[in-house]
Amino acid sequence: MLALLVFLPIAAFIAILLGAPARLTAIGASAINLALGICAAVSWKCTCWAISLPVLEKPALHLAFGYPDGMSVIMVLLSVIVTLAAVLSGKSPEGREKLYYGSSLLISAGALGAFAATDLFFFYAFHELALVPTFLMIGILGRGDRRQAAWKITIYLGLGSIVLLAGLVWLANLTGSYDIPTMIANKALVSHDAQKGIAALLIVGFGTLVSLFPLHSWAAPAYASAPAPVAMLHAGVLKKFGLYGLLRLAIPLVPEGLQFWLTPLLVMLLGNILWVGWVTISQKRLDLMLGNSSVMHMGYIFLAIAALIAFPENPLARSAAIVLMFAHGISIALLFCLADRIERNTGSLDLSDLGGLAKAAPGLAFIFGIAAMASIGLPGLANFSGEVLVFLSAFKGYTGTSGLGPVQIACILSIWGVVLSAVYMLRAYRKIFQGPSVKFTESAADLTCCDRIPAVLLILVLFAVGLYPNLLLNLLK
Repeated sequence: MLALLVFLPIAAFIAILLGAPARLTAIGASAINLALGICAAVSWKCTCWAISLPVLEKPALHLAFGYPDGMSVIMVLLSVIVTLAAVLSGKSPEGREKLYYGSSLLISAGALGAFAATDLFFFYAFHELALVPTFLMIGILGRGDRRQAAWKITIYLGLGSIVLLAGLVWLANLTGSYDIPTMIANKALVSHDAQKGIAALLIVGFGTLVSLFPLHSWAAPAYASAPAPVAMLHAGVLKKFGLYGLLRLAIPLVPEGLQFWLTPLLVMLLGNILWVGWVTISQKRLDLMLGNSSVMHMGYIFLAIAALIAFPENPLARSAAIVLMFAHGISIALLFCLADRIERNTGSLDLSDLGGLAKAAPGLAFIFGIAAMASIGLPGLANFSGEVLVFLSAFKGYTGTSGLGPVQIACILSIWGVVLSAVYMLRAYRKIFQGPSVKFTESAADLTCCDRIPAVLLILVLFAVGLYPNLLLNLLK
């Protein structure tokens, strides 16, 4: 069953190449995958979701998918939700339907395969599969300096993937297997000295893919140039691969190595939150602001991972990271979806060109307001649940008798990021929707019924998890 969920988007892509209606096929495949993803979340412990087919004897490689724990379930669920919203949101340029919808499906397939794979080779390979259509879509169908952005993301993520591959192969050689559960069972074979080197490679490799400071400068230009479905799928889903990899592989296999690099990691995540937060405030275009905002919020997830590294028995840190990964994926996908609508209806994303849009498009203003509040961390929405868990996890087990530790100090400093988020998001909302109408907004159209479907889908998820976070936390028990 899980193989069907992974390969259905690929089958739909092939059908589109053979002449099937591109948009209808993409929507149909994505809707079926959403239904399968929900079924998996309900019954993920059933053995019917696992599959393993031998591919190569030496080294032993298996096309293996499964749900080792609830984290994979949540990441797959995130993927199928955002995929359906992305293909519903997109509007293909004339004559480019096959590339537009086919590439979106391939990105989704790559993310699903990476999150569901239990073999290290396919864990890595499916992520790389998703990067190829990402580069192509930005370079061919993007806007602005799309070629420069495409080359930049290609170079950064290509180099990051090479560094990551070195670390993964080193781990596989030491543990004697490419099967991830077997690797974790053989973690005693990884020496203390080897852990330091492997941990450095994994932090740099996975960190580049996640846009960890200072390896982050590819992200905002790429998202600003990307077509809406690519920005939604990469920022919302595929970028979580690096965080998922740290939780799935690095923390179980090289915990001592990660503890050795904990202080540099804390400095880097504060760079995401504080430095990139200030950069986000200075942005003059909505797409660049959202791109930098996405980079900034990765710092909070890294803070939960740092808390888990510092205190391996921390019962909150892992759950906090996963919940915030899911919440951020939904909220940033919604914001990029709405930014595309604003540009399509007004012809500009420059904040100085916009104003008074709420008068012409009250529905768009209302939905964007909800998305903005989610990004800020308003109570009742999913991001709030994740961020509160992150802050609590940083102080879990803290007694106060020995003073503040590095993780607690980083947590206190990172709270200022909440203020920065409120500043840039509320300012953007005021500039776009409030005040007198201007020439770009006075005759702008509001959201149509079709436009509202993907936005409402994502909003319902934000409220469901925000009001009842146990929907996800129960999967992690």
